[in-house]
Amino acid sequence: MTFTYIFLFLLILSTITEIYLSIRQNASALSNQNEVPKDFKKIVKPKDHKKAALYTSAKAKINILGFIVQAIFLFILTLGGLITYINELAFQYFDNEILQGVVLIFSVIIISSIIEAPLGLIKTFVIDEKFGFNKMTLSLYVSDLIKQSLVSIVIMLPVIFVALWIFGNLGDYWWFWLWIFLSIFNVTMLAIYPLYIAPIFNKFKPMEDKKLKAKIEQLLKKCGFESNGLFVMNGSLRSTHGNAYFTGFGKAKRIVFFDTLLEKLSPNEILAVLAHELGHFAHNHVKKRIIFLFVLSFVGLYFLDLLKSNDWFYLGLGVESQTNAIALLLFFLISPLFLFFVRPFMAHYSRKNEYEADAYACKFTPAKDLKESLIKLYRDNASTLTPDNLYSNFYDSHPPAMARIKALEAK
Repeated sequence: MTFTYIFLFLLILSTITEIYLSIRQNASALSNQNEVPKDFKKIVKPKDHKKAALYTSAKAKINILGFIVQAIFLFILTLGGLITYINELAFQYFDNEILQGVVLIFSVIIISSIIEAPLGLIKTFVIDEKFGFNKMTLSLYVSDLIKQSLVSIVIMLPVIFVALWIFGNLGDYWWFWLWIFLSIFNVTMLAIYPLYIAPIFNKFKPMEDKKLKAKIEQLLKKCGFESNGLFVMNGSLRSTHGNAYFTGFGKAKRIVFFDTLLEKLSPNEILAVLAHELGHFAHNHVKKRIIFLFVLSFVGLYFLDLLKSNDWFYLGLGVESQTNAIALLLFFLISPLFLFFVRPFMAHYSRKNEYEADAYACKFTPAKDLKESLIKLYRDNASTLTPDNLYSNFYDSHPPAMARIKALEAK
Protein backbone atom coordinates (compact mmCIF):
# COMPACT_ATOMS: atom_id res chain seq x y z
CA MET A 1 0.00 0.00 0.00
CA THR A 2 2.92 2.34 0.60
CA PHE A 3 3.90 2.14 -3.06
CA THR A 4 0.25 2.65 -4.05
CA TYR A 5 0.15 5.86 -2.00
CA ILE A 6 3.41 7.06 -3.54
CA PHE A 7 2.08 6.37 -7.04
CA LEU A 8 -1.22 8.16 -6.37
CA PHE A 9 0.57 11.09 -4.74
CA LEU A 10 2.87 11.57 -7.74
CA LEU A 11 0.03 11.10 -10.22
CA ILE A 12 -2.14 13.72 -8.52
CA LEU A 13 0.74 16.12 -7.83
CA SER A 14 2.09 16.03 -11.39
CA THR A 15 -1.39 16.45 -12.90
CA ILE A 16 -2.26 19.37 -10.62
CA THR A 17 1.11 20.98 -11.39
CA GLU A 18 0.56 20.64 -15.15
CA ILE A 19 -2.94 22.10 -14.88
CA TYR A 20 -1.74 24.96 -12.65
CA LEU A 21 1.08 25.86 -15.03
CA SER A 22 -1.27 25.80 -18.03
CA ILE A 23 -3.72 28.08 -16.19
CA ARG A 24 -0.86 30.51 -15.52
CA GLN A 25 0.20 30.37 -19.19
CA ASN A 26 -3.37 31.03 -20.30
CA ALA A 27 -3.72 33.97 -17.90
CA SER A 28 -0.39 35.49 -18.89
CA ALA A 29 -1.21 35.37 -22.60
CA LEU A 30 -4.71 36.82 -22.21
CA SER A 31 -3.78 39.56 -19.73
CA ASN A 32 -1.14 40.89 -22.15
CA GLN A 33 -3.07 40.39 -25.40
CA ASN A 34 -3.86 44.08 -25.96
CA GLU A 35 -0.37 45.44 -25.38
CA VAL A 36 2.58 44.55 -27.60
CA PRO A 37 5.83 44.48 -25.56
CA LYS A 38 7.70 47.73 -26.16
CA ASP A 39 10.72 46.01 -27.72
CA PHE A 40 8.43 44.55 -30.40
CA LYS A 41 6.03 47.44 -31.07
CA LYS A 42 7.80 48.46 -34.25
CA ILE A 43 7.85 45.01 -35.77
CA VAL A 44 4.81 43.12 -34.42
CA LYS A 45 1.31 44.36 -35.23
CA PRO A 46 -1.28 44.42 -32.42
CA LYS A 47 -3.54 42.03 -34.35
CA ASP A 48 -0.67 39.48 -34.70
CA HIS A 49 0.15 39.82 -31.00
CA LYS A 50 -3.48 39.27 -30.03
CA LYS A 51 -3.73 36.28 -32.37
CA ALA A 52 -0.69 34.69 -30.67
CA ALA A 53 -2.25 35.28 -27.24
CA LEU A 54 -5.56 33.69 -28.22
CA TYR A 55 -3.78 30.77 -29.92
CA THR A 56 -1.67 30.19 -26.80
CA SER A 57 -4.81 30.33 -24.67
CA ALA A 58 -6.62 27.78 -26.85
CA LYS A 59 -3.66 25.37 -26.71
CA ALA A 60 -3.38 25.78 -22.93
CA LYS A 61 -7.04 24.86 -22.46
CA ILE A 62 -6.84 21.74 -24.62
CA ASN A 63 -3.63 20.77 -22.82
CA ILE A 64 -5.47 20.89 -19.49
CA LEU A 65 -8.04 18.46 -20.86
CA GLY A 66 -5.21 16.25 -22.13
CA PHE A 67 -3.53 16.14 -18.71
CA ILE A 68 -6.76 15.05 -17.05
CA VAL A 69 -7.42 12.36 -19.67
CA GLN A 70 -3.86 11.01 -19.37
CA ALA A 71 -4.07 10.82 -15.57
CA ILE A 72 -7.42 9.01 -15.64
CA PHE A 73 -6.18 6.58 -18.29
CA LEU A 74 -3.04 5.75 -16.30
CA PHE A 75 -5.17 5.14 -13.20
CA ILE A 76 -7.54 2.87 -15.16
CA LEU A 77 -4.61 0.94 -16.64
CA THR A 78 -3.04 0.25 -13.26
CA LEU A 79 -5.23 0.39 -10.16
CA GLY A 80 -8.34 0.28 -12.34
CA GLY A 81 -7.38 -3.20 -13.53
CA LEU A 82 -7.22 -2.69 -17.33
CA ILE A 83 -3.73 -4.18 -17.62
CA THR A 84 -4.88 -7.23 -15.64
CA TYR A 85 -7.94 -7.61 -17.88
CA ILE A 86 -5.94 -7.38 -21.14
CA ASN A 87 -3.32 -9.78 -19.77
CA GLU A 88 -6.00 -12.35 -18.87
CA LEU A 89 -7.46 -12.12 -22.39
CA ALA A 90 -4.00 -12.61 -23.92
CA PHE A 91 -3.44 -15.61 -21.62
CA GLN A 92 -6.67 -17.20 -22.88
CA TYR A 93 -5.79 -16.94 -26.57
CA PHE A 94 -2.00 -17.45 -26.60
CA ASP A 95 0.09 -20.17 -24.98
CA ASN A 96 3.46 -18.52 -25.54
CA GLU A 97 4.45 -16.05 -22.80
CA ILE A 98 6.29 -13.77 -25.21
CA LEU A 99 3.28 -13.56 -27.54
CA GLN A 100 1.08 -12.80 -24.53
CA GLY A 101 3.44 -9.97 -23.62
CA VAL A 102 3.53 -8.58 -27.15
CA VAL A 103 -0.27 -8.56 -27.28
CA LEU A 104 -0.48 -6.83 -23.88
CA ILE A 105 2.05 -4.08 -24.64
CA PHE A 106 0.82 -3.42 -28.17
CA SER A 107 -2.81 -3.38 -26.99
CA VAL A 108 -1.99 -0.66 -24.45
CA ILE A 109 -0.22 1.34 -27.18
CA ILE A 110 -3.26 1.04 -29.46
CA ILE A 111 -5.76 1.99 -26.73
CA SER A 112 -3.58 4.95 -25.77
CA SER A 113 -3.52 6.13 -29.40
CA ILE A 114 -7.30 5.83 -29.66
CA ILE A 115 -7.80 7.87 -26.48
CA GLU A 116 -5.40 10.59 -27.66
CA ALA A 117 -6.94 10.77 -31.16
CA PRO A 118 -9.90 13.07 -30.29
CA LEU A 119 -7.56 15.67 -28.75
CA GLY A 120 -5.38 15.48 -31.87
CA LEU A 121 -8.43 16.06 -34.04
CA ILE A 122 -9.47 19.06 -31.95
CA LYS A 123 -5.99 20.59 -32.12
CA THR A 124 -5.82 20.15 -35.90
CA PHE A 125 -9.37 20.70 -37.14
CA VAL A 126 -10.65 23.11 -34.50
CA ILE A 127 -7.79 25.14 -33.00
CA ASP A 128 -5.33 25.24 -35.92
CA GLU A 129 -8.24 25.60 -38.36
CA LYS A 130 -9.63 28.56 -36.43
CA PHE A 131 -6.29 30.38 -36.45
CA GLY A 132 -5.52 29.64 -40.10
CA PHE A 133 -2.70 27.13 -39.65
CA ASN A 134 -4.34 23.90 -40.72
CA LYS A 135 -3.96 22.69 -44.30
CA MET A 136 -4.78 19.05 -43.59
CA THR A 137 -7.92 17.48 -44.99
CA LEU A 138 -9.82 14.69 -43.27
CA SER A 139 -8.79 12.24 -46.00
CA LEU A 140 -5.12 13.15 -45.51
CA TYR A 141 -5.52 12.77 -41.74
CA VAL A 142 -6.97 9.28 -42.19
CA SER A 143 -4.23 8.41 -44.70
CA ASP A 144 -1.54 9.52 -42.23
CA LEU A 145 -3.20 7.50 -39.48
CA ILE A 146 -3.20 4.34 -41.60
CA LYS A 147 0.43 4.85 -42.60
CA GLN A 148 1.50 5.50 -39.01
CA SER A 149 -0.32 2.37 -37.86
CA LEU A 150 1.33 0.20 -40.50
CA VAL A 151 4.79 1.63 -39.78
CA SER A 152 4.26 1.06 -36.04
CA ILE A 153 3.23 -2.54 -36.62
CA VAL A 154 6.17 -3.27 -38.92
CA ILE A 155 8.71 -1.67 -36.57
CA MET A 156 7.35 -1.96 -33.04
CA LEU A 157 6.03 -5.53 -33.01
CA PRO A 158 9.45 -7.10 -33.77
CA VAL A 159 11.14 -4.73 -31.29
CA ILE A 160 8.72 -5.67 -28.49
CA PHE A 161 9.13 -9.38 -29.34
CA VAL A 162 12.94 -9.22 -29.25
CA ALA A 163 12.91 -7.10 -26.06
CA LEU A 164 10.74 -9.67 -24.25
CA TRP A 165 12.86 -12.54 -25.54
CA ILE A 166 16.00 -10.86 -24.16
CA PHE A 167 14.19 -10.18 -20.88
CA GLY A 168 13.29 -13.84 -20.43
CA ASN A 169 16.28 -15.68 -21.91
CA LEU A 170 19.55 -13.86 -21.23
CA GLY A 171 19.91 -14.44 -17.51
CA ASP A 172 20.82 -11.98 -14.78
CA TYR A 173 22.27 -9.44 -17.18
CA TRP A 174 19.21 -9.29 -19.45
CA TRP A 175 18.87 -5.56 -18.69
CA PHE A 176 22.36 -4.86 -20.08
CA TRP A 177 21.71 -6.80 -23.29
CA LEU A 178 18.33 -5.15 -23.68
CA TRP A 179 20.04 -1.77 -23.30
CA ILE A 180 22.52 -2.74 -26.03
CA PHE A 181 19.69 -3.86 -28.32
CA LEU A 182 17.61 -0.70 -27.78
CA SER A 183 20.67 1.53 -28.26
CA ILE A 184 21.52 -0.16 -31.56
CA PHE A 185 17.87 0.07 -32.62
CA ASN A 186 17.69 3.81 -31.87
CA VAL A 187 20.91 4.57 -33.73
CA THR A 188 19.69 2.49 -36.68
CA MET A 189 16.41 4.41 -36.73
CA LEU A 190 18.31 7.70 -36.83
CA ALA A 191 20.09 6.45 -39.93
CA ILE A 192 17.15 4.96 -41.83
CA TYR A 193 14.41 7.44 -40.87
CA PRO A 194 15.32 10.18 -43.38
CA LEU A 195 15.90 7.68 -46.18
CA TYR A 196 12.98 5.29 -45.85
CA ILE A 197 10.37 6.41 -43.28
CA ALA A 198 10.03 10.18 -43.66
CA PRO A 199 9.33 9.92 -47.44
CA ILE A 200 6.26 7.79 -46.62
CA PHE A 201 4.58 10.89 -45.20
CA ASN A 202 6.16 13.81 -47.07
CA LYS A 203 7.82 14.59 -50.37
CA PHE A 204 11.46 15.68 -50.22
CA LYS A 205 12.92 17.45 -53.23
CA PRO A 206 16.50 18.65 -53.69
CA MET A 207 16.70 22.42 -53.31
CA GLU A 208 16.21 24.02 -56.72
CA ASP A 209 17.09 27.64 -55.90
CA LYS A 210 20.66 27.67 -57.20
CA LYS A 211 21.62 31.03 -55.68
CA LEU A 212 20.35 30.10 -52.23
CA LYS A 213 21.88 26.63 -52.52
CA ALA A 214 25.27 28.15 -53.39
CA LYS A 215 25.10 30.47 -50.38
CA ILE A 216 24.15 27.58 -48.10
CA GLU A 217 26.98 25.41 -49.40
CA GLN A 218 29.39 28.28 -48.81
CA LEU A 219 28.14 28.60 -45.23
CA LEU A 220 28.48 24.85 -44.68
CA LYS A 221 32.05 25.00 -45.93
CA LYS A 222 32.88 27.85 -43.52
CA CYS A 223 31.43 25.86 -40.65
CA GLY A 224 33.17 22.64 -41.70
CA PHE A 225 29.87 20.78 -41.96
CA GLU A 226 29.19 17.94 -44.39
CA SER A 227 25.71 16.77 -45.31
CA ASN A 228 24.06 14.34 -47.67
CA GLY A 229 22.13 17.10 -49.42
CA LEU A 230 19.76 20.04 -49.07
CA PHE A 231 16.08 19.15 -49.29
CA VAL A 232 12.76 21.00 -49.32
CA MET A 233 9.81 19.27 -47.64
CA ASN A 234 6.19 19.95 -48.53
CA GLY A 235 5.23 21.04 -45.02
CA SER A 236 2.49 23.21 -46.53
CA LEU A 237 0.55 20.01 -47.22
CA ARG A 238 -0.49 19.91 -43.56
CA SER A 239 0.22 23.27 -41.96
CA THR A 240 1.35 26.85 -42.56
CA HIS A 241 3.92 26.58 -39.72
CA GLY A 242 7.50 26.93 -40.91
CA ASN A 243 10.52 24.98 -39.73
CA ALA A 244 13.94 23.61 -40.65
CA TYR A 245 15.83 20.68 -39.20
CA PHE A 246 18.68 18.24 -39.52
CA THR A 247 18.01 14.55 -39.67
CA GLY A 248 20.21 11.46 -39.71
CA PHE A 249 23.82 11.32 -38.60
CA GLY A 250 27.26 10.69 -40.06
CA LYS A 251 27.24 10.66 -43.86
CA ALA A 252 23.44 10.30 -43.84
CA LYS A 253 22.88 13.80 -42.39
CA ARG A 254 20.34 15.83 -44.32
CA ILE A 255 19.31 19.46 -44.08
CA VAL A 256 15.57 19.83 -44.54
CA PHE A 257 13.66 23.09 -45.04
CA PHE A 258 9.88 23.34 -44.91
CA ASP A 259 8.61 25.00 -48.08
CA THR A 260 6.61 27.32 -45.80
CA LEU A 261 9.85 28.54 -44.18
CA LEU A 262 11.45 29.35 -47.53
CA GLU A 263 8.38 31.37 -48.47
CA LYS A 264 8.45 33.47 -45.30
CA LEU A 265 12.14 34.28 -44.88
CA SER A 266 14.67 36.13 -47.01
CA PRO A 267 17.81 34.28 -48.19
CA ASN A 268 19.94 35.96 -45.50
CA GLU A 269 17.43 35.06 -42.81
CA ILE A 270 17.39 31.45 -44.01
CA LEU A 271 21.18 31.38 -43.74
CA ALA A 272 20.94 32.71 -40.17
CA VAL A 273 18.44 29.98 -39.20
CA LEU A 274 20.70 27.36 -40.77
CA ALA A 275 23.74 28.77 -38.94
CA HIS A 276 21.81 28.40 -35.68
CA GLU A 277 21.12 24.74 -36.44
CA LEU A 278 24.78 24.24 -37.33
CA GLY A 279 25.60 25.68 -33.92
CA HIS A 280 23.91 22.71 -32.30
CA PHE A 281 26.22 20.37 -34.19
CA ALA A 282 29.30 22.50 -33.53
CA HIS A 283 28.62 22.30 -29.79
CA ASN A 284 27.75 18.59 -30.04
CA HIS A 285 24.31 19.22 -28.56
CA VAL A 286 22.79 16.39 -30.57
CA LYS A 287 25.46 13.87 -29.54
CA LYS A 288 25.23 14.96 -25.90
CA ARG A 289 21.47 14.50 -25.95
CA ILE A 290 21.76 11.03 -27.45
CA ILE A 291 24.41 10.05 -24.88
CA PHE A 292 22.20 11.40 -22.07
CA LEU A 293 19.26 9.30 -23.28
CA PHE A 294 21.49 6.23 -23.50
CA VAL A 295 22.72 6.78 -19.93
CA LEU A 296 19.16 7.37 -18.72
CA SER A 297 17.93 4.15 -20.35
CA PHE A 298 20.92 2.24 -18.90
CA VAL A 299 20.11 3.41 -15.37
CA GLY A 300 16.40 2.86 -15.93
CA LEU A 301 16.76 -0.74 -17.08
CA TYR A 302 19.11 -1.46 -14.17
CA PHE A 303 16.46 -0.19 -11.74
CA LEU A 304 13.84 -2.29 -13.50
CA ASP A 305 16.01 -5.35 -12.84
CA LEU A 306 15.95 -4.44 -9.13
CA LEU A 307 12.18 -3.90 -9.14
CA LYS A 308 10.94 -6.85 -11.18
CA SER A 309 11.31 -9.43 -8.40
CA ASN A 310 9.45 -7.42 -5.76
CA ASP A 311 5.77 -8.19 -5.13
CA TRP A 312 5.06 -4.62 -3.97
CA PHE A 313 6.01 -3.26 -7.40
CA TYR A 314 3.13 -5.14 -9.04
CA LEU A 315 0.59 -5.20 -6.20
CA GLY A 316 1.17 -1.52 -5.44
CA LEU A 317 0.04 -0.74 -8.98
CA GLY A 318 -2.99 -3.00 -8.84
CA VAL A 319 -1.56 -5.93 -10.81
CA GLU A 320 -1.35 -9.44 -9.37
CA SER A 321 0.34 -11.24 -12.30
CA GLN A 322 4.12 -10.97 -12.45
CA THR A 323 5.38 -11.37 -15.99
CA ASN A 324 8.27 -9.80 -17.85
CA ALA A 325 5.87 -7.89 -20.12
CA ILE A 326 3.93 -6.46 -17.19
CA ALA A 327 7.15 -5.42 -15.44
CA LEU A 328 8.39 -3.67 -18.59
CA LEU A 329 5.02 -2.00 -19.25
CA LEU A 330 4.50 -0.80 -15.68
CA PHE A 331 8.01 0.61 -15.49
CA PHE A 332 7.66 2.68 -18.65
CA LEU A 333 4.17 3.85 -17.66
CA ILE A 334 5.17 5.21 -14.25
CA SER A 335 8.73 6.41 -15.01
CA PRO A 336 7.52 9.85 -16.23
CA LEU A 337 5.92 10.43 -12.81
CA PHE A 338 9.22 9.88 -10.99
CA LEU A 339 11.08 12.04 -13.52
CA PHE A 340 8.44 14.76 -13.70
CA PHE A 341 10.26 17.31 -11.57
CA VAL A 342 13.49 16.71 -13.46
CA ARG A 343 11.89 18.32 -16.52
CA PRO A 344 12.67 21.95 -15.52
CA PHE A 345 16.38 21.11 -15.32
CA MET A 346 16.29 19.46 -18.74
CA ALA A 347 14.38 22.44 -20.16
CA HIS A 348 16.96 24.82 -18.65
CA TYR A 349 19.78 22.86 -20.27
CA SER A 350 17.98 22.92 -23.60
CA ARG A 351 17.49 26.72 -23.41
CA LYS A 352 21.19 27.09 -22.64
CA ASN A 353 21.92 25.12 -25.81
CA GLU A 354 19.72 27.48 -27.81
CA TYR A 355 21.65 30.52 -26.58
CA GLU A 356 24.92 28.78 -27.52
CA ALA A 357 23.58 27.98 -31.00
CA ASP A 358 22.47 31.60 -31.44
CA ALA A 359 25.93 32.83 -30.43
CA TYR A 360 27.50 30.43 -32.92
CA ALA A 361 25.21 31.68 -35.69
CA CYS A 362 26.30 35.25 -35.00
CA LYS A 363 29.90 34.28 -35.80
CA PHE A 364 28.97 33.39 -39.38
CA THR A 365 25.89 35.51 -40.12
CA PRO A 366 24.79 38.97 -38.97
CA ALA A 367 22.90 38.91 -35.67
CA LYS A 368 20.21 41.14 -37.14
CA ASP A 369 19.35 38.46 -39.73
CA LEU A 370 18.78 35.85 -37.05
CA LYS A 371 16.80 38.37 -35.03
CA GLU A 372 14.56 39.22 -37.99
CA SER A 373 14.04 35.54 -38.84
CA LEU A 374 13.06 34.69 -35.25
CA ILE A 375 10.62 37.60 -35.09
CA LYS A 376 8.94 36.43 -38.30
CA LEU A 377 8.76 32.85 -37.04
CA TYR A 378 7.32 33.95 -33.69
CA ARG A 379 4.77 36.05 -35.56
CA ASP A 380 3.84 33.55 -38.28
CA ASN A 381 3.68 30.58 -35.87
CA ALA A 382 1.65 32.68 -33.39
CA SER A 383 4.10 32.07 -30.55
CA THR A 384 3.26 34.28 -27.60
CA LEU A 385 5.69 37.05 -26.70
CA THR A 386 4.44 37.06 -23.11
CA PRO A 387 4.64 33.52 -21.72
CA ASP A 388 4.30 32.92 -18.02
CA ASN A 389 7.79 32.75 -16.52
CA LEU A 390 7.11 29.70 -14.34
CA TYR A 391 5.49 27.83 -17.22
CA SER A 392 8.36 28.73 -19.54
CA ASN A 393 11.01 27.68 -17.02
CA PHE A 394 9.27 24.35 -16.49
CA TYR A 395 8.50 23.38 -20.06
CA ASP A 396 10.07 25.50 -22.77
CA SER A 397 13.05 24.05 -24.60
CA HIS A 398 13.62 27.46 -26.24
CA PRO A 399 14.11 30.79 -24.44
CA PRO A 400 11.22 33.27 -24.33
CA ALA A 401 11.10 35.53 -27.38
CA MET A 402 12.07 38.75 -25.58
CA ALA A 403 15.02 37.19 -23.74
CA ARG A 404 16.31 35.63 -26.92
CA ILE A 405 15.95 38.79 -28.99
CA LYS A 406 17.68 40.90 -26.32
CA ALA A 407 20.58 38.44 -26.27
CA LEU A 408 20.89 38.82 -30.06
CA GLU A 409 20.70 42.61 -29.87
CA ALA A 410 23.62 42.50 -27.47
CA LYS A 411 25.61 40.85 -30.29
